[in-house]
Amino acid sequence: MTILDIIRPDNPTLRKKAHRVTSFDKKFQKLVDDMIETLDDAPGVGLAAPQVAVSQRLILVRLQDDEESRKEFGEDAGKLFVLANPEIVKASKEMVEGIEGCLSIPGFVGLVDRHEKITVDGLDRNGKKIRVKASGWLARVFQHEIDHLDGRLYIDIAKDVWEPREEDEETPAE
Repeated sequence: MTILDIIRPDNPTLRKKAHRVTSFDKKFQKLVDDMIETLDDAPGVGLAAPQVAVSQRLILVRLQDDEESRKEFGEDAGKLFVLANPEIVKASKEMVEGIEGCLSIPGFVGLVDRHEKITVDGLDRNGKKIRVKASGWLARVFQHEIDHLDGRLYIDIAKDVWEPREEDEETPAE
């Protein structure tokens, strides 16, 4: 496995609509494995293929896995979600404001409104249908990653973007 380079907004791949995944072959499986290693190495909770300069509709999401996260997120803490061709099929009307960061935009965070609850349909790494119902932080991460697949960054929809100060509480990464 390989740790991949996470690209910045100056790379045009990050701003393009990604292509649907049509093959779940060895090359695709290697991409998934490399993205998992990259996510494990990065200080984040999600990664989209366009962030590693691959124009495919593929996302990985893994919330923190510590005692506090297990209390807050239950069985979703530490669980790895791999979704190809994810699509939000249901979203709550209730919107919540929250702070987001992004591995492709290090050193900045922003205030973003997201749906409190969503349902996502997609395919797992083997091409099998999967449905994820998410709320709170997990829903926010899924929405953030799916935005990447459409060439949209959180800074495009943020109410405010700033550089957090060292004395600020640890800010969430993507």
